[in-house]
Amino acid sequence: MDAVIFDLDGVLVDSERTWDEVRRSVVAAHGGTWRPEATRAQQGMSTPEWARYLVETLGAQLTPDEIARIVIDEMAARYADRPPVIDGADEVVRAVARRWPVAIASSSPPVLIHSFLTACDLTSLVPVAVSSEEVAAGKPAPDVYLRAAMLLGVTAEHCAAVEDSTNGLRAALAANMTVYAVPNPHFPPDPAVLREVKVLSSLAELPGTLGKVA
Repeated sequence: MDAVIFDLDGVLVDSERTWDEVRRSVVAAHGGTWRPEATRAQQGMSTPEWARYLVETLGAQLTPDEIARIVIDEMAARYADRPPVIDGADEVVRAVARRWPVAIASSSPPVLIHSFLTACDLTSLVPVAVSSEEVAAGKPAPDVYLRAAMLLGVTAEHCAAVEDSTNGLRAALAANMTVYAVPNPHFPPDPAVLREVKVLSSLAELPGTLGKVA
């Protein structure tokens, strides 16, 4: 193993419910209708993809650019004091970074990724942070993971990926990485996908688990 690539939302930051709450409120405020499948459908989508989904599928009466700006501005406001970092997540990243190069491959926009890195003083330890806004397709496509591996200068097959959601796990698997799942308790991944990856009961297990297979 040459590198470790982390997802952000649901792995390092407890933000999945916040994204869901913000999107729901914006859709409702602008004439759209939320659907039961909407939350899971959007997990892993890039900003352009979920913005189109809110407009074209859920019927929000805005342009995709407008709704993306409103949602991201509200998320940034909620991150203003400090992102909702999962307990111990920054220390896990530090522990892993002592042995391997690390990166973030996230569906969050760059402003929220950098908010996390700055708040946790991890900028110097995480040299690569890729948003799916910066690649052709969001998760479950592998693009964001492949881009992160390339920027680290390693092959994807020699990377470990850490994910929590169905689409994220599928993206990392499609990139041919060794995949570790920390299942999101609020939006549990598809059991069929979990059978294809290594499942951890908590993120705190990751450094020790990686050390056994390095």
